[in-house]
Amino acid sequence: MTTKRVKEILSWYSSDSAGSLSNLARMLNHGRLGGTGKMVILPVDQGFEHGPARSFAPNPPAYDPRYHFELAIAAGCNAYAAPLGFLEAGAAEFAGDVPLILKLNNSDSLYGGSDPCSAVTGSVRDALRLGCSAIGYTIYPASAQRNSMYQDLRALTEEAKANGLAVVVWSYPRGSGISKAGETAIDVVAYAAQIAAQLGAHVVKVKPPSDHVEQDAARKVYEQHGIPVGSLAERVRHVLESCFAGRRIVIFSGGPAKDREGVIEEIRGIADGGGFGSIMGRNSFQRAKTEAIELLHEVMDIYAAVA
Repeated sequence: MTTKRVKEILSWYSSDSAGSLSNLARMLNHGRLGGTGKMVILPVDQGFEHGPARSFAPNPPAYDPRYHFELAIAAGCNAYAAPLGFLEAGAAEFAGDVPLILKLNNSDSLYGGSDPCSAVTGSVRDALRLGCSAIGYTIYPASAQRNSMYQDLRALTEEAKANGLAVVVWSYPRGSGISKAGETAIDVVAYAAQIAAQLGAHVVKVKPPSDHVEQDAARKVYEQHGIPVGSLAERVRHVLESCFAGRRIVIFSGGPAKDREGVIEEIRGIADGGGFGSIMGRNSFQRAKTEAIELLHEVMDIYAAVA
């Protein structure tokens, strides 16, 4: 049965069809955090994005795509997200065991350049064929190629919603328009989250923001209006406010692998700021399965405590 909290969240998306809302509810109601309005998702696109050895050598069983289905199921994640190949390798075997998100665009690390633009590597039809609950797509605000990504996402979002799927958007500021520090600056991350929400995302995924303010024009406003950004909780709260006054699901990436204490400290800050949850890849699948499950359960318990 859908809880009062999940029904409240679904009410924020009143323009959507019963199909899209049902698939969003499917993710919100699944796993250890089911019904709380919080989400922890396992994403495994790193093999495509960073290469197999960099991604899976720390924990060799993770070379097998089925391992990640098993990890997401055993940990009680709300959903599992991956590119086409990884989902095709296990969607039938694990059908119905965990909601799936098909990542529809990806890029590799074999070619440099300051302005990233991922290729479309899957389709809405693929997502439907594999029984997915949602599509996923990455945009890079600040890239010179951003407008083509926005246009591609708009078209894919329209098609996904027409077919009753939910839409998850990775919004990662990156490119020649900002500095390296600007990629996680509070003003830039909040802006990137707003862009994803404006493009129709049901779930917005951003990186935890730093207290750096990148844009001079934004800095004046932050100072004039005394927007608090000193703690991670305050910055998370501001990012949520930037997504339609908190009326969109905003989750935060786990980022590069870090020690257990570092992960938990960051999660507490996100939870204290009202964040809806986390999407944790390398910090889970690069650990041995037992350790990864224990860590994911600890993360889920932190979110459950503030639900």
